[in-house]
Amino acid sequence: MIIVMKADLPRDSAELKQIVALAESFPGVKTQVHVVQGATRSLTEVHLHGSTGVIPTKPFEEFEGVEKVVRITEKFRAIGRHEQLDAVGFEYNGVAISQETLHVFPGLCAVDNPRNVERTFAALQQFGIVTARAGAYKPRTSPYDFQGHGAACLPYVFELAGKHGVKVIAMEVTHESHIAEIQSALRSSGNATGVMLQIGTRNAQNFELLKAVGAQTELPVLFKRGMGITLEESLNACEYVASGGNRRIVFGLRGMKTNLGDPHRNFVDFAHVPVVKRLTRLPVCIDPSHSVGRRSLAPDGLNDIFHVTAQAVIAGANMVLVDVHPAPKEALCDGPQALTLEELPGYLEDVAIARRAYVERVARAEKARERA
Repeated sequence: MIIVMKADLPRDSAELKQIVALAESFPGVKTQVHVVQGATRSLTEVHLHGSTGVIPTKPFEEFEGVEKVVRITEKFRAIGRHEQLDAVGFEYNGVAISQETLHVFPGLCAVDNPRNVERTFAALQQFGIVTARAGAYKPRTSPYDFQGHGAACLPYVFELAGKHGVKVIAMEVTHESHIAEIQSALRSSGNATGVMLQIGTRNAQNFELLKAVGAQTELPVLFKRGMGITLEESLNACEYVASGGNRRIVFGLRGMKTNLGDPHRNFVDFAHVPVVKRLTRLPVCIDPSHSVGRRSLAPDGLNDIFHVTAQAVIAGANMVLVDVHPAPKEALCDGPQALTLEELPGYLEDVAIARRAYVERVARAEKARERA
């Protein structure tokens, strides 16, 4: 059961304390209070755990500060919509992220040197982009492949991000210790930028890591679905993050590992964008670079990465994580799939075209509902 409080109710209010006390007066019931600062309002929820099936809703609905009481019937207790819950999203470092917004996060899959980081961030600044990706820790299939520069590169990455107005960097972590390293480097930089911790597809069911990123609420989390497990299994794994207390989560689609997707690197799964938005309250990210795996041109002259991005954006994707590199042939990781800085303007324009089409589709659907 979830008790949704009215907007902007203080967490230390007497009424909220009364509601928690009433809930815990029922045998075997424990509570968790979650506060989410959404893009437009703050949302406070009281989650009841235990034998809640016999608990009546009326005593809670009678409180003036209660907006509604929702019985949980689906598997995704913390992240699910449950038909009645709003997807308020969140705001981090001045960037609002929700199921209504769209942000492109271009950048280096793997940080290689300060020069390429600066060239990339400077290009983003030129186009008004304040969100980026930058890989410091890289899990690789082979132990002999480049594993990333790790904590050593964080100082110059954060400094250059601040210099060029990048507010949020999506950065993968593969071990619990990386969280503290990133937090420490951010503080040392004077919080020059912000970081969204990324759980990569190989760690989608690394439950101890999921618990660790969920236990901290300072940094939001991008959770990428597992490349070899079902969508439901991935959503249940994502629930580990949310149940730990961190509700600032974006769910990422990055393709499925199967030869059915050949010649693409992975089978593109972006048809699940509206599915995830329907099942959960999470904004949805897509990663066209790791889905496609190469900058191949179609007969119409458009790059495959452009095409699959448009498929997702026109279906309502909220975040695009795309590889960009000043010199892809020199990249230390996944160079063949990285767009060049010269291709970036056309890519951003193509994303804008697809986004306008999505907005028009939504407006048409709303008019159709009004007429019905």
